Amino acid sequence: MAYAQPSPVLPRPTHPMAKTGYGKRAVGDESPHADADFAHLCPRDAEFAVFIDHLDDGHAMGHKVLAAEHPRYGQQASRTSLRSLTEFGHLRWIKEHITVEDNSMRWVTRTYWSRTPRSLEWWAEFTRERHGRDVTQNYQPGLARTESPAPAPAPAPDAAPDAEPTPEAEPVPEPSAAYLALAQLRTADPRMALSEAECRALEPRAAEWLSRGATPADMTRALTDGLPPNVTNPGGFARKRLESKMPPQKNSTGETSPGRPLRARVTRVIMACATCDADERTAKIVRGVCEDCRAEEAELGMTPEDVKKGFEEIAYMGTRSAQILRGKLESRTGGPVPDTFRPVPIEDRVHYHYRDNRDRIANGLPPRRWKP
Repeated sequence: MAYAQPSPVLPRPTHPMAKTGYGKRAVGDESPHADADFAHLCPRDAEFAVFIDHLDDGHAMGHKVLAAEHPRYGQQASRTSLRSLTEFGHLRWIKEHITVEDNSMRWVTRTYWSRTPRSLEWWAEFTRERHGRDVTQNYQPGLARTESPAPAPAPAPDAAPDAEPTPEAEPVPEPSAAYLALAQLRTADPRMALSEAECRALEPRAAEWLSRGATPADMTRALTDGLPPNVTNPGGFARKRLESKMPPQKNSTGETSPGRPLRARVTRVIMACATCDADERTAKIVRGVCEDCRAEEAELGMTPEDVKKGFEEIAYMGTRSAQILRGKLESRTGGPVPDTFRPVPIEDRVHYHYRDNRDRIANGLPPRRWKP
């Protein structure tokens, strides 16, 4: 009787990280790792489960990335195993709508991993509890993240010096947000059409509005609501209102200091399909997979990779289960497969829990429920 399994492949320290806020996330509140954690899975799925379990939070979890990092299996095997782990309750793809303190918003797709297989009810409750969570620490240094510009290549040391460049005209400075808010008042109400000189003169007061937390839309409403029928001096009128309706200063304890990350919160949560981009808004998700993907797989039938996996499961699960699975597998592949054409040999591997229950049934005793 064979118990030995191939040594699991563990991720390398150079495993790629996902974008900020994406990637693997452990659900937490789990018992320490044990050898029997994935005993209910076939060998290939168990190997991928061990691989994923050793990834850190934030590591990329796409099937292409896993296939590129795993030395034994390709993309199809990776995609199939991820789906199997989803069906068994170890994985869920969840889309979260994030709202940040600066009023920016975005959707992120996160892959939640549980070492313990979870039920449908558990995942539904977990998804519901994600709503309203503060995820500031997961989005540092902020959602509107820009990459640092690449440094310009240094000239070769032996290169001939270039001719003295022709002096270029100094670039015109970009107009500030305060200036643009004042210049666009004529669009909101023609009676408040300000000249360029008036916009420049009022720019410091408008900038003070923005520094106190007001938005350009707030300023526009304050300067255009309740206007008299005729405004003979738009610049003076705007100055009067900017001064009289100036927002209060922010509380010093609530101001966003340069070193403090912007607060981010989950404002909506929906379940997504493990094999496509569909989510609960457009498709029905059943055990982590949408109905369209299930129907598509049924129409495509079994790939050579699936056939190999099926025979591996037969060899792994034991003699009695082998008879059932062998008939099912051969019916889907067009009939019996000669031993010489099988991708892997079928061996009668009987694990101790199968042998124990077989002997108990033979002696008239009820089978014992085996827990990994």
